[in-house]
Amino acid sequence: MALVLRSGVQGRAARWVAATLVITGVVWIAAFAGLLSVAKKIHVDVPHILALKLPLVQSRPDLIFAGESRTEYQVDAELAARMTGRHIGAAANIAYDAGEPLAVLAAIRQQPELFSGAHVVVSVAPFIFNEGVRSAAVYPLDVAARLSVFEQMTSFLPLRIGTLFRFIREAFNARLAFGQHIAKRGPQPPAYGLLTIHAPQRDDRWPKDLGTHSHYSNWNLSGPKARFETAALCDMVPLVRKLTVVVPPWAPRYERSSDALWREKDDQYVALVADAGRRCGFDVLNIQTVPGLGQSNYADEMHVIASGIPIYTRYLVAQLQP
Repeated sequence: MALVLRSGVQGRAARWVAATLVITGVVWIAAFAGLLSVAKKIHVDVPHILALKLPLVQSRPDLIFAGESRTEYQVDAELAARMTGRHIGAAANIAYDAGEPLAVLAAIRQQPELFSGAHVVVSVAPFIFNEGVRSAAVYPLDVAARLSVFEQMTSFLPLRIGTLFRFIREAFNARLAFGQHIAKRGPQPPAYGLLTIHAPQRDDRWPKDLGTHSHYSNWNLSGPKARFETAALCDMVPLVRKLTVVVPPWAPRYERSSDALWREKDDQYVALVADAGRRCGFDVLNIQTVPGLGQSNYADEMHVIASGIPIYTRYLVAQLQP
C-alpha cells in the first residue's frame, strides 16, 4: 500500500514538474516575444557604430566610402582626396564592421543634403546577401528589423538566439544614439574614418579554403537579405550624385581557379549585385586582384594590414575615375 501511495505521489510530482517547465517555457517565450516587439518599435536603421562615424559627413565630402569592414580597414580617405585633387576632408570613410546597404540608405535619408552631391562608394560582402549566414556577428540588423516577431523567433531560435540578443541590444543602442544626435553632433573620428590592422593573424587561423568559408555557408540568395539589401542599393541611386558598389578582393593565397565551389558562389553573388546595378543605374566594380597587393599585405583572408592600405586605396580610386 505504501509503495502504491509513494508511486502516486511521485507521479503527481513528476506531472507538476513537467507542467511547471511547460508554463515557464511559455512565459519565457511570451516575454521574449514582447521584448522583440519593443526592439522592433524603437529600432532605427542607422546603428550606433555607424552614427559614430557620420559626423565626418557634416563637412559635406563629395567622395564617401561606405559599406563593410574591408572598406573600413583599407580605404584611406585622406589619400583618396589627395589623389583626386580634393581638399583634405572632401573624402570620408564611414564604413563599419558588418556594414549593410540598408544602414547607408538610412543615413542618406536622415541627412539627404549631405549626400546628394556625393559619389558614394559602398563595399559589399557575401554574408550581406546569403540567407544561410545567421550568426550574431554579421547578420544585417536592419533586415532582422523587417522580419515579424514570429519570423524572427522561427528563424533564430534556438541555435541562433545570440542574433536576437544582439538585435535587441543594438536596437536600444541605435535609439539612444539617435536621441543624442550623435550622427550630427558627435566628435570627429580620427583618420577620416580609417581603422588600421597592424599585424597579421597566425597562419593556423587562416581558413583552408574559401568555398567552405562561413560567409558562403548554407548558400541561399533568395531570402530577405538579398531582397532588402539590393533594394536598398537601388533606392540610393536617386539620392546621391553617383553610386558605385564595390566587391573587394580576398587574400592572394586563395586561387579562384582551384576552388570551384568558391568561384561558383562568388560569381552568383556578384551577378546578383550586377543585375541590380543594370536595373537601377549604379556601377559595380568587381575587384578580384590588385596589382602589387601581395599575401604579406594581408592580416587575414579579407583585410589588409597597414602596408596594404595605400596600395588598395590607390587602385580603388584609380578605378573610380571617370
